[in-house]
Amino acid sequence: MGIFSFLTQEIAIDLGTANTIIIYNDKILVDEPSIVALDEKTGKMIAIGHKARQMHGKTHANIRTIRPLRDGVIADFHAAEIMIRGMIKMINKKKRWINPSLKMVVCIPSGSTEVEIRAVRDSAEHAGAREAYLIYEPMAAAIGIGVDVEAPDGTMVVDIGGGTTEIAVISLGGIVCNKSIRVAGDEFTDDIMEYMRHQHNIKIGDRTAEEIKIRVGAAMTELDDPPEDYIIRGPHQMTALPIEIPVSHQEIAHSLDKSISKIETAIMAVLEEIPPELYADIYNKGIYLAGGGALLRGLDKRIMQKTNIPVTVAEDPLHAVARGTGIALKNVDKFQFLLR
Repeated sequence: MGIFSFLTQEIAIDLGTANTIIIYNDKILVDEPSIVALDEKTGKMIAIGHKARQMHGKTHANIRTIRPLRDGVIADFHAAEIMIRGMIKMINKKKRWINPSLKMVVCIPSGSTEVEIRAVRDSAEHAGAREAYLIYEPMAAAIGIGVDVEAPDGTMVVDIGGGTTEIAVISLGGIVCNKSIRVAGDEFTDDIMEYMRHQHNIKIGDRTAEEIKIRVGAAMTELDDPPEDYIIRGPHQMTALPIEIPVSHQEIAHSLDKSISKIETAIMAVLEEIPPELYADIYNKGIYLAGGGALLRGLDKRIMQKTNIPVTVAEDPLHAVARGTGIALKNVDKFQFLLR
């Protein structure tokens, strides 16, 4: 430890396609949508997070809202850097002191290419990180769930985020086999928008589709505790007159069926690759679900029926990856072999 180590501010970032979560001193201090609103003329930041999300889909020519991440990777480098900087400033407002030296651990999809990894590292460094470490999302999710990742048994984690679904089998502190597919929360939102357009002739934006997903999103038509129908309002595609439509969880389960089948296929593909000894561990321990997609009603049951393996949804699945990233940050020396 250096003489100025007390000046180092350590933060863990779950840089997600849908939400960015920042952990400082074991506490989640920032949990905001990954979106930034910029002034079209000057390129200056007008708002980030929740404030920018409220503007999304409602802006005029001088304001542009950008989601810097697409499918789990940085799509707009400049906007990503502005967003990370802005969110780090939020911590300093709460802490009332300036960071002299930043140490960051950021999580990345397990299927990231070297170029994508470089982009995340550069964004972190440009946002002020003196030291930037990267950790793979399924590994962070496993640590966040409370799995002993160094143990010699296999653990299967399925992390359904906003842009990607990460499926990984972890043993002895490493990823034995994994698959990262670009079917996740954003794809579900698109499916719902498409379904409403075709089935009900109603145009809705992604914010409304997201709301439908939260209120009545389901992976199966038969649920033990079904939610009440959700009423949506919007313009009819042909007449542009306002219409009101109740949406049921059965309809949403039907609209998401194709995308969920792709996730199931990817899980089966990983299960086929697993060495027999590890397969036995997974059969005994079950599959862990993390990420926002794990909150979809009936998804655990559906995956269980498909694989015949018990499925457990992590407690607070939305923050499992962020919590794991925070634990890795606190124990950088212990988890050195997991970090890039």
